[in-house]
Amino acid sequence: MKEPDFSHLDSSHSPRMVDVGEKPATERVALAETIVKLPQEVARTLDEVGMQTSKGAIFDVASLAGTQAAKKTWDLIPLCHLIALDSVTIDMERAGADRIVVQCKAKATHKTGVEMEALVGASVAALTIYDMCKSLSKDIVIGPTRLTSKTGGKSDYLNRGESEHG
Repeated sequence: MKEPDFSHLDSSHSPRMVDVGEKPATERVALAETIVKLPQEVARTLDEVGMQTSKGAIFDVASLAGTQAAKKTWDLIPLCHLIALDSVTIDMERAGADRIVVQCKAKATHKTGVEMEALVGASVAALTIYDMCKSLSKDIVIGPTRLTSKTGGKSDYLNRGESEHG
């Protein structure tokens, strides 16, 4: 059986940052999604208060947190490159009574992809929703989180799997 080729391990299996020095800079776009599952009482309360809390408008605060996190991915994930992002977009919507779908789109013209930035942005936005609602219930569930698409670089990717919210 052939040993898998992990890009972040050298021949002696030590962690390493991938050398992207010779790669051409191209436009890279990634879209990631996280689902936030709400207990009934939380969903009902959010409907009553119009998604507002004493900490602020939930989607506004979560969007800012997700954007900030995407920009700091290199500081959070040890082997990620520092990437100057062209844009980060966080979109959130209620999906049915008990779910919030968080999507993060990250875009950069760079030598390496922005999948991790999109995944981190979506995850932190979801964590911020949890933080803002945790006084209502600790039974909020975050996940799954997944990459839904990426373009640019060596290959494109489209996750054709069933979404948790559709």
